[in-house]
This record gives sequence, C-alpha cells and structure tokens, in this order.
Amino acid sequence: MIDIKNITKSFGPLQVLKGIDLHIAKGEVVSIVGPSGAGKTTLLQIIGTLDKPDGGSVVIDGIDTGSLSTRKLSDFRNQHIGFVFQFHQLLPEFTALENVMIPALIGGKNRNKSKERAQELLAFMGLGDRAAHKPSQLSGGEKQRVAVARALMNEPDVILADEPSGSLDTKNKAELHQLFFDLRDKLGQTFVIVTHDDQLASITDRTIHLRDGMITGQECRKANAPSDNKEPQNNQ
Repeated sequence: MIDIKNITKSFGPLQVLKGIDLHIAKGEVVSIVGPSGAGKTTLLQIIGTLDKPDGGSVVIDGIDTGSLSTRKLSDFRNQHIGFVFQFHQLLPEFTALENVMIPALIGGKNRNKSKERAQELLAFMGLGDRAAHKPSQLSGGEKQRVAVARALMNEPDVILADEPSGSLDTKNKAELHQLFFDLRDKLGQTFVIVTHDDQLASITDRTIHLRDGMITGQECRKANAPSDNKEPQNNQ
C-alpha cells in the first residue's frame, strides 16, 4: 500500500536519510523508533508529502507522490493521509465537531454529510457528548481523540502519527494506544507511528529501527507483516 524506495534527504551538509527502502501493507500498525536525530520525523514528513526527498520515491496506493503538481499533491494529502501530532493542533475557536469537519470542508465535501460523519466519529471515540465543546473545555486525552477523529474524517489510506501520546499521562496514553488497534481491527486503518514510547512500539505489528538515517533492523510481531528490511542497510 505504501512503497518507499531509496529515499535520501540532506539539510545542508548533513545527510539525514541515507537510502530508505520500506513497504507498509494495508491494515498494518508500524512503529518507527530510534534516537533523537535518527531521521524519524523527517521520514514521516516525506511519507506524508509534507517534505520532498532529495532522491527516491514514495508511492501510496499506486500513486507516485513525486509526480504530482503542488495543487494535486495538496488535494492528495487531504484525501489520502491523516495526521496526528504530539500536540493536538486543534483550532481553539472551533468546537470539537467543527475541528473534525475541517478536512472534509477543505476538500469541498457536502457540509451536512460531513457533519454526520464527524458526529459518528466522535461517538466512536466516546466523545459524542463533547461535540459542542471547544478545545479549552476538553482534557488532554479528549483533545487527542478529537485529533484522531479529524485525521479519520476523509477515510485516509494511512494515518501518520508523530509522538501521538508524548504529552499524555499513563491512563490516557494507554487508551490512545488501544484506540489505534481498535481502528485497525474495525476499519482496517493503516498507521505509521514515530514514537519514543517502548510500550507502544512493543505492541505494534512491526517496529522499524532507524539510526543515523538508515534502517538498522526491524521486529515483526504479525504473521503477515512484510519481511523487507530485515537486514541492516549499509551506508554506501
């Protein structure tokens, strides 16, 4: 579903990614771990088309994202990719319901149908009674669940999460982690998660280890998880 081939990226003289090859199957929950500066967030941003690689390709659901114009790339991102960040990034002046609706409205979808779907997503998140509340009236865990609902709004092929539970306490962290797997089991949702949380990484289908811009190994916990990149990559 996602094919990443020979991705390289440099910032000035510093090469951050050194030829990344990775395949992610539909319905997989994949974690990416490694020390600070390993290139994890840069790789996630390139997968999410928020940044461009210097070399290599990212193909999502058969579409080579590097071949798209700026406008088509923006439309593709809105329709096919959902994002969850460490801090919820909700707009404070809008209610939970309005925040969830934003990706659909940006995509020009019918407002009434978008509202109905947003209400369904909030109910699935256990937040049906919080739809009219603004972010300042929600707990940290509730804000992150609203952010997940927003990421799901356009039924994306993949949700990319960058330290999604990094700002949560232990209870809310565990609930958010379980939510990812509930969404995979019930909706077939694909997740790629950058995390420093060992507990989260240990329960994902596959963990990719990144160090110095290279994949140095992986752990597969699901029988049908792709087996590529088992061998460490050499810096050539």
